Amino acid sequence: MEFVKYEVADRVGYVTLNRPDKRNALNYQVVAELKEVFKQASEDSTAKVIVLRANGQAFCAGADLAYLQQLQKNTYEENLEDSSHLKELFYQIYTLNKVVIAQIEGHAIAGGCGLATVCDFSFTVPEAKFGYTEVRIGFIPAIVKVFLLRKIGEMKSKQLLLTGELIDANEAVNLGLINEVVDKDKIVGRVKEFTNMLVEKNSGQSMAYTKQMIAAVPSMTLEDGLHYAAEMNAKARASKDCQKGIASFLNKEPITW
Repeated sequence: MEFVKYEVADRVGYVTLNRPDKRNALNYQVVAELKEVFKQASEDSTAKVIVLRANGQAFCAGADLAYLQQLQKNTYEENLEDSSHLKELFYQIYTLNKVVIAQIEGHAIAGGCGLATVCDFSFTVPEAKFGYTEVRIGFIPAIVKVFLLRKIGEMKSKQLLLTGELIDANEAVNLGLINEVVDKDKIVGRVKEFTNMLVEKNSGQSMAYTKQMIAAVPSMTLEDGLHYAAEMNAKARASKDCQKGIASFLNKEPITW
């Protein structure tokens, strides 16, 4: 991997964007490497939760200039394939079988803000700016819109997507885009504290099932959603984690996950 690093520590998998000279901007190769690393992370039994972070001053500045120039020369078919490439990454993170936490220590713009959007939790430093600036260069925030509407609703999504304005970290929290603002010197420790809580207190299988259902239910009718929920409920009851958890609860024994 040239632009993405992967490592595991204390049952947490760390996916690190490592293109600081280009503000961790996205191109075809970066997206391909992220897809490969997240696939590896999803299959890694030593990693229970995943943290997405970045080296350098920016979290991710969106598509790089050379990449944008190349796109202008593409055919429709080439652009569709490239757009599908990014769509697959966002969907992969959104539906990954493990919780994904964004550790944002710099600006997250356009596609970079999209990465933050599809993560399950996001922690940021106060200095970071967020925004979907596509409309200001004659482009559209097409793919991220699908996820953003689910995350913060139509009114707030319109505010961000149609204005193209950058917002600060506190406003991102108020809009529901980001979970928490943490000072620069404390964010690593805060994310570590949060990941430790998930790793030590929660069943990995239960988190995976719950995340799967959160992704699936909004597109279902009420009746279909409840039917699906009943099926998943029955499936979870038969799992080893549920049997272990209930036995520990009834016997008043601590659970080691």
